[in-house]
Amino acid sequence: MGAIFRGLYAVTPDIPDTDDLLRRVEDALRGGTRLVQYRNKQAGTTLRREQAAFLVTLCHEHTARLIVNDDLALALEIGADGVHLGREDGGLAAARTALGPQNILGVSCYNDMGRAREARRHGADYVAIGSVFPSSTKPGAIPAPLNLLAQAKAAYGLPVCAIGGITLQNAPKLIAAGADLLAVVSDLFEAPDIQSRAAAFTQLFPEQTTP
Repeated sequence: MGAIFRGLYAVTPDIPDTDDLLRRVEDALRGGTRLVQYRNKQAGTTLRREQAAFLVTLCHEHTARLIVNDDLALALEIGADGVHLGREDGGLAAARTALGPQNILGVSCYNDMGRAREARRHGADYVAIGSVFPSSTKPGAIPAPLNLLAQAKAAYGLPVCAIGGITLQNAPKLIAAGADLLAVVSDLFEAPDIQSRAAAFTQLFPEQTTP
């Protein structure tokens, strides 16, 4: 599973039109994305379930993994490959038990090394540090200095995901600082050519290849 935690991590924007969402995600998958997070803070329960179920099928058709943001029950219900949890999204130990060893547990650690330590203790597969840059998706997010990326990796031995305000232009700085994964929303899904933008991100990681 290790290779999946290296490269572009496509995080979906809030899109109510399921066909539009699927089209955009498929473009990202064609560009080389192999890890997708379904995140929709505006959708109701029915739409979230519908979109997540379609996305897990689409991702598996492209040998990619789908992670559900914030909702362990939904991830389990639709057969997603894992869940990504923030501070207010439930206990990590219970999530690890429910997911089993085969599924992915990602944890938002913000700028908090203590939470990264807790994530490691409860069996997280990766930790997310950020916001590394100001973010239009989460304008009130806590800033996190870039040196925390390398610190978290060295201290806890987990893949580290950088999140917040990431663009193709600032991405190399994050990789140099120690990021294994780059969680990207706007700069990917608002690009005029999503497939090409995904490929450009993927090519920043030498061991990654675009199909």
